[in-house]
Amino acid sequence: MFRSRLRASALALSAALFALSPVSAPAQPKPKAKAVEPPATDPATMKVAKGFKVELLYSVPKDTMGSWVSMCVDPKGRLIVSDQYGALYRVSVPPAGAKGETAIEKIPAAVGSAQGLLYAFDALYVVVNAPNKSGLYKVTSSKKDDTLDTVELLRAFEGGGGEHGPHAVMLTPDGKRLTVVCGNQTKLTKYDTTKVPPYWGEDHLLPRLPDGNGFMKGVMGPGGAIYNVTPDGKQWELFSVGFRNQYDAAYNRAGDLFTYDADMEWDFNTPWYRPTRVCFVPPGGEFGWRNGAGKYPEYYPDNLPPVLNVGPGSPTGVCFGYGAKFPAKYQNAFFICDWSYGKLYAVHLKPKSYAYTGELEEFVTGTPLPLTDLVVNPTDGALYFAIGGRKTKSGLYRVTYTGTESTEAVAGGESLSADEQAARRRYKTLVDSAEHSNPAFKDVMATAADSRDRFALAAARRVLESQPVDQWRELALAATDATEAAHALLGLVRVSAPCPEHTPDKKVKGDPALRAKVLAALGRFDLAKLTDQQKLDLLRVYQVLFNRFGSPTADERKAVLAKLSPVLPSGNRFVNGMVLEVLVYLQDDTVAPRAVKALKDAPTQEEQIEYARSLRMLKAGWTPELRKDYFEWFVKAAGYKGGNSFGKFLKLIRDDAVLTLAPAEKVALGALLTADPAAVKLPPEPARPLVKAYKVADLTDALEKGLKSGRDYERGRKLFATGKCFGCHRFDGEGGSNAPDLTGVAGRFSPRDLLESIIDPSKEISDQYGAVEIRTADDRVIKGRIVNLNNDNVMVNTNMLEPGSTVSVNRKLIESMTPSKVSMMPTGLVDTFQEDEVLDLLAYILSRGDRNSAVFKK
Repeated sequence: MFRSRLRASALALSAALFALSPVSAPAQPKPKAKAVEPPATDPATMKVAKGFKVELLYSVPKDTMGSWVSMCVDPKGRLIVSDQYGALYRVSVPPAGAKGETAIEKIPAAVGSAQGLLYAFDALYVVVNAPNKSGLYKVTSSKKDDTLDTVELLRAFEGGGGEHGPHAVMLTPDGKRLTVVCGNQTKLTKYDTTKVPPYWGEDHLLPRLPDGNGFMKGVMGPGGAIYNVTPDGKQWELFSVGFRNQYDAAYNRAGDLFTYDADMEWDFNTPWYRPTRVCFVPPGGEFGWRNGAGKYPEYYPDNLPPVLNVGPGSPTGVCFGYGAKFPAKYQNAFFICDWSYGKLYAVHLKPKSYAYTGELEEFVTGTPLPLTDLVVNPTDGALYFAIGGRKTKSGLYRVTYTGTESTEAVAGGESLSADEQAARRRYKTLVDSAEHSNPAFKDVMATAADSRDRFALAAARRVLESQPVDQWRELALAATDATEAAHALLGLVRVSAPCPEHTPDKKVKGDPALRAKVLAALGRFDLAKLTDQQKLDLLRVYQVLFNRFGSPTADERKAVLAKLSPVLPSGNRFVNGMVLEVLVYLQDDTVAPRAVKALKDAPTQEEQIEYARSLRMLKAGWTPELRKDYFEWFVKAAGYKGGNSFGKFLKLIRDDAVLTLAPAEKVALGALLTADPAAVKLPPEPARPLVKAYKVADLTDALEKGLKSGRDYERGRKLFATGKCFGCHRFDGEGGSNAPDLTGVAGRFSPRDLLESIIDPSKEISDQYGAVEIRTADDRVIKGRIVNLNNDNVMVNTNMLEPGSTVSVNRKLIESMTPSKVSMMPTGLVDTFQEDEVLDLLAYILSRGDRNSAVFKK
């Protein structure tokens, strides 16, 4: 939940690519005033969506009532809240627009530290997250009146008490069961049934890099889980797995479940970093959390992609706007809270194929505004949210609509076309077929493969894995469609052998005869004729197969190398990374020259790290020159920036690589091995000369004519790196973590708008991504972005290329906090580019990363 974060700022097009310089404090600061506890954040300082009003209903006294993190509504319309480390309270608020005081009463039940609350079945359900007390509790009244005083433990959880423990509880759509949400430090509880086929594993072909600081080292998947539970707490069903630390979840009107999952900020600027993300959670869904560098990228077929990547943040409470007296758009919105950046987002979801897409809108933002939970109160149609957590100043707020649009209740969300409705019915049939015996293999796979939809394909594999393997093994081995075969074979491999890391003796138990049959089935496909996604799917089968069934025979190895070695290099960096893993595992003695060249040519540090990570295990095919080039890369990488574990990850890669060296190679490499990489100096890259101090008018004519065709994709991608864009922005699955993902920018900006935001970033500064200037009573001035809070300490990020660069400010000493009038994004980013290069850069951004876009046609 409220994790210790040294976070970088999120940025928009007008956000910074370079750091702000903090003004240092005097050596011996002298406070001018006595520190006193300030009230909760004033709504007047917040940015609120048009037509809405925020009221501060109660500023929570920290010494007596703590810091509120969880909330629900009781049958009488009162709020029930919980201190993160203390008691439960019942809250009665005055009607909107009426005078009166908010009344608080302590609930006598001996239970608290709740991160999940739900009033249902004439009881209050409480999910406690506290050392030695974590569990699902049921609270009732011994006298059958309004006094909640009786506590019953329904299920204790192991691994709770930390910020990744058990969290939310809610009703299932049919109103018959509870849904319970647990973070990734909560051990899987005993379940009676499962929607998730229990064949998960780590499935890393090469040795995994643990977190550089040792966080959760040795903790195996599947990570955070979601359960469905009977009201008496006796029957538990495992519904979905693979989350990092999803604090809350909510169902939409269609009965589909959504959550907002956390990132790992220590992974910033590595290829395994996964942003905070909104996930559509189908039955049996696996979302791929694994510890350290082992997290599954979203393109792996054995986990599901998000609906929406949000970026850095700390996900907390979520809810749909159903029952709110809001305009229709917001009644149907999925509201999500970001604790660290103080943002309440409205996510506007739209059905797409078998899943959803989402658009993110800032609804309420403030500094600081550590949002913890929110609810819609059906008695007054208002949205209530709390701030607090980690002993920070807590407050209770109400959001009402005061605009002119209609607030009449709406019955549904987005309307679907006849084709979309038919697709949804097919998907539901596919999902439900996992519960029935022996569905036809052809029907199951054809439904999924024809759509090429990831959710349908995952559902198809779940159906297969839920049936006796003897009924579909030979059909999977005989599949001729590449997509169908990849997912069926992946399922076959998973059910036929356990993951060695999940077996007591760590030994592979796969049948060599079946491995040979799977390799023969894979060998029928010509990868050169497949799409990039089909290549990724089939390469993943090779990876999982060798992990679970062990090394191939000499003849099998020869055949696999003959098929896969020519794939590197491909035109897709993710395909390159996956095939390199397999080739290194097989110790291909021809791959080193191509892999080192790919390492040197890669424009982003994420892509480079991906190749370097695999090459660390390669022993075959090196020459002295290639070894030198490889270890010189570590010198270059010593200047790269990332999260709190970044430098230690690089050290782990380098340490493993050193272990592959022969004694003579160690001598030949000399100082490259013995010196600190950061202390070794390489010749500087030549500086680009100034071409022109561009103005938008200089390129207006070129925009009209030059973005229709003939642009260069590869040059545009390299220029995106040269201009430092990758330093902060994520694009097409790679890049920095300090800025929003720009892959979809073409849907929001015209070419001229995009160019203007690059050339003149201060013309219009986004409220969302602008810096603040803080002046304190001890004569300090700090410029940056508030990224974390702990008790009364406010952490301000002052260098966006260094996520760990923060300054601590005592909130009680802040005298003023004002928005900066100057964009944090520097000018002159393209002034060293030729006109054609500027156009290639714009084309690359506007193409959404599609190298087959018409703009690149010659």
